[in-house]
Amino acid sequence: MTLYSKIIGTGSFLPPRRVTNEALSAQLAEKGIETSDEWIVSRSGISARHYADPDMQSSDMAVIAARRALEMAGCAANDVDLILLATSTPDYFGGFPSTACVVQNKLGITNHSAAVDIQAVCSGFVYGLSMADSFIRTGMHKKVLVIGSEVFSRILNFEDRTTCVLFGDGAGAVLMSASEEPGLLATKLHADGSQAGILCVPGSVNAGAIAGSAFLHMDGQAVFKLAVSVLEKVAHETLNAAGMQSSDVDWLIPHQANIRIMQGTAKKLGLPPEKMVVTVDQHGNTSAASIPLALDKAMRDGRIKPGHIVLMEGVGGGFTWGAALARM
Repeated sequence: MTLYSKIIGTGSFLPPRRVTNEALSAQLAEKGIETSDEWIVSRSGISARHYADPDMQSSDMAVIAARRALEMAGCAANDVDLILLATSTPDYFGGFPSTACVVQNKLGITNHSAAVDIQAVCSGFVYGLSMADSFIRTGMHKKVLVIGSEVFSRILNFEDRTTCVLFGDGAGAVLMSASEEPGLLATKLHADGSQAGILCVPGSVNAGAIAGSAFLHMDGQAVFKLAVSVLEKVAHETLNAAGMQSSDVDWLIPHQANIRIMQGTAKKLGLPPEKMVVTVDQHGNTSAASIPLALDKAMRDGRIKPGHIVLMEGVGGGFTWGAALARM
């Protein structure tokens, strides 16, 4: 019997603290930094974002999103035999132990299932889907939690209005299961390390101190130009691998980074705006969490129905990018 993988549950979580553009602009004005709701919306499409409280970690948000995905799927935590957690903001400095291991413990999973973090920044969730699909198809694992969870508010420089207004915190998760029918139809992943400098946190640790900057740095124009180009190409590449065309797509869920990048991608694929799931206006760029957050919202409000073809694609620091095509 040929094995396939299928998404059988989705879940998400946004921290309660919602910060509107007006509130953020007022906060920045106290530091002498001028911005406004109109300025932010016109450049990004973002109206609000959510920030985690100081005592909330990536793992805490991931656990809530994962439990909701398990509940939708009707599965117990100990049914999970692999956790893949995409994050650029892990619980522990240095990234170990992995946040995936922390999540395993907080979920109460006692079966000693595998758990590992994925670092592909905003593309991390798509990377996770592809990896989970491969593990399931080989028969190595049967039920895989793929999670994206970020607290980007911790690495933002609130004296740099070009970046601090764009990002937010949140988590999204899916439970993938072995299936006799195709669910994940195709995935394609790419990276270009020569572009590492255009989106990064350019700091390192030396003798217990930070050398360089611990804040996010972004060359917005370079990222925009590269993102639009690679997202169109990887979408066509993934569709071709599945023997489909863009006209077969019911829903496009791009990484929720910037509405102009998203609209540009949809236009190049010949997809009308009403076929694109948009949540960037309400939670900003949540990096690896943005695609599963948008997917869960569209699943729970009934837009995505069983059998629908969903194209998910992400692009992020590294430079990394990828796409996944799924039949829900």
